[in-house]
Amino acid sequence: MRNQIICFFLSCFLILTLEQCGSSDSARTVREGSAAVVKDSSGNIPDSSVRQRELTPVDTSAAAVIARRQVPVLCYHQIRDLRPSDSKRAKDYIVPPLNFREQMKMLSDSGYKSILPDQLLAYLHTGASMPEKAIMISFDDADLSQFDVAKPVLDQYGFKAVFFIMTVVLNKPGYMKREHVKQLSDEGHVIGSHTWDHMNVKKFTEQDWAIQVDKPSRQLSEITGRPIEYFAYPFGVWNENAISGIRARGFKAAFQLSAKMDPSEPLYTIRRIIIPGEWKTPYVYKITKASFR
Repeated sequence: MRNQIICFFLSCFLILTLEQCGSSDSARTVREGSAAVVKDSSGNIPDSSVRQRELTPVDTSAAAVIARRQVPVLCYHQIRDLRPSDSKRAKDYIVPPLNFREQMKMLSDSGYKSILPDQLLAYLHTGASMPEKAIMISFDDADLSQFDVAKPVLDQYGFKAVFFIMTVVLNKPGYMKREHVKQLSDEGHVIGSHTWDHMNVKKFTEQDWAIQVDKPSRQLSEITGRPIEYFAYPFGVWNENAISGIRARGFKAAFQLSAKMDPSEPLYTIRRIIIPGEWKTPYVYKITKASFR
């Protein structure tokens, strides 16, 4: 009998305690959907700064990628003074060192922050956060001036870039050496592939893939000690077969030039813009803002 009385009082005590906890002013956690949300005793969700937001699905469709605001991606080739012998077409690919320095200073003074392909891809694919004024700086072909002239300027402003390397020119006069590529990678820049000898991917045969893409990827990976995950189309041109081949070889994304992104494969047709040597810095600023929306 005594034991029964003790059990009765213990039960009453536990019930009273649970009721007090349920009606107290302290916050409690409930389950809504797939995420834990903290609510107070009135069922209200406290301020977002002190609660865990409910997770919502991320739209990763091609249409969602295209709908996101584009990030400016600048493309450079040679950083040197223009010569009288340079053709009009050549001037589209040559930026005088003074112009390049002014352009990088303008970007820095304007609040731009350089991002690299992984960060750009995360943003395009899932809407991941990035700097409000993000920009990506890229270089094609492995011209030596990119290392000797452009890199010190990038260093001065704390910018990182992606270098798309055409491997046939490595260690040749006027072009980067393998150790330059290694140093760029070690210092936090990204090394990407730009084929072996700049062959148009629209003309590839099955044999060309092994020479133009597979072999350069192995070479660059051996030099840097890192996987080669990004590709730039020579001449900026591509087609459906090129996209299929690039994707099949494990590249995360590919970069073209100024054409519209492919509606089905936007991550394999990311836009860039070549900065011609005759553009003045104010116009570079204007076109950077106007070309990517």
